[in-house]
Amino acid sequence: MTARVAMYSAKGGTGKTTTAINLMGACAAQGLDVLLVDIDPQGNATEALGFYDEWDATAPTMFDVLLDGADPEPLLLEHEECTVLPSNMDLLTIERELAYDHKADKPVLSYLDQALAQVDDEFDLTIIDCPPSFGFLTDSALYAAGSVVIPALAESTSQRAVELLLKQIVRLEGEVNAKDSPDAYDPLRVAEVAAVANRVETTGDAERMVEWMQTTFSGTPVFEVRKRVALRRAIENHRSIHAHNESCDMESVYDDLAETVLDHVGIDHQTTETPQISNE
Repeated sequence: MTARVAMYSAKGGTGKTTTAINLMGACAAQGLDVLLVDIDPQGNATEALGFYDEWDATAPTMFDVLLDGADPEPLLLEHEECTVLPSNMDLLTIERELAYDHKADKPVLSYLDQALAQVDDEFDLTIIDCPPSFGFLTDSALYAAGSVVIPALAESTSQRAVELLLKQIVRLEGEVNAKDSPDAYDPLRVAEVAAVANRVETTGDAERMVEWMQTTFSGTPVFEVRKRVALRRAIENHRSIHAHNESCDMESVYDDLAETVLDHVGIDHQTTETPQISNE
């Protein structure tokens, strides 16, 4: 089975998608075949990698893959650094449909796991970009991955979102592992692989937030990504900082994050020279 990790933040605007894309780029630079799965109904990762038309494409879409068991293979898109399983506007209504299935005692949390199992053998690592909210979509990603990277802004206003997220993970584990949970569910333990403090600046608030994250995630690596224009320009050019033709000191931070993730999921890896790709 392909190793999987979910990228999860309970608050929007925390750099979740940027982290997912640059983690992907760091892994791809080492020669790994990466699948980036976008289940965020807003489709930020899909559009950030240049696939603008996929968000409002007609069926079959990710909606059909999750609810009807459609084959995800025809939806896969080739990017210069990875393969993308794109989001679609249909996901805006999927929570209601998943709630109906849940009430009917269908194992909705396993839908994404079953879909990814159809393409697992094509990739070394799957990164799942979750919605910035609580719900069945995010729960299904945590169930499918069993591992999570948690981004947060380096400001005190992000503390509550992180606290709620951690409580949500505990709640999900309890529900899945309960005796009355559907037989289709395997026991679940979600590993907190890493936390990422994004847009770190030289301010007292940022320093306090980083210290708070280090305390909260005791025993879990906390990575500091400082605010850099090059990171934004890379995304504007539909690629990670590793494939962007502009040097950035934060590239090494994503390399370290990738090393932590790959070590956790048990993938042999080694640092390789990052390819430079023209913006033209």
